[in-house]
Amino acid sequence: MGRVLPFVVCLLAAPVSATVLIPAEFREIVAGSDIIAHARVVDVRAEWVDGRRQINTVVTAEVLTGYKGKVERTISFKVPGGQIGRYRSVMVGAPVFRRGEEAVLFLQSGSSETPHIFGVNQGLYRVRYNRRTGRRLVVSPVLIASGEGPERVVRGSASRRSLELDAFGAQVRAAMALPAARQSESR
Repeated sequence: MGRVLPFVVCLLAAPVSATVLIPAEFREIVAGSDIIAHARVVDVRAEWVDGRRQINTVVTAEVLTGYKGKVERTISFKVPGGQIGRYRSVMVGAPVFRRGEEAVLFLQSGSSETPHIFGVNQGLYRVRYNRRTGRRLVVSPVLIASGEGPERVVRGSASRRSLELDAFGAQVRAAMALPAARQSESR
């Protein structure tokens, strides 16, 4: 019986699945995104998907500045998880949005019509308004590389301060130009 019990337990165990996200470097996020835009959230709506087995949230945002891709005045994208009535679905790491929030969004179209955020949450850079300076700041962009090689991320590093939105936009444009520069060098 001692040898049979572990075998029976293994047979009765439910399959386990997990999502593993490998952190992407900023240049990878830029290159892998079909749409990049600074936007303000105007609507957040949860909906059933997959025959009422899952809930996704559809976020609609007013585009304030488009950086990459075909950008309309408003854009809608989906985020896994949400709440409909008493039913709530949560995906660890998936961002939650509220009306009025601003963010720089890095979106992928994938196989569906509605885009989604690159790497579940890696393509989301929240924007805050600094009342003292009157400027918008992009909150702690962790993986912005300053060179072409890999860089070490140090917790609490002064280089991870919030950036002004204009400076962040310049880094996005510089990252978009990098592949073109590499291609012209190889010719």
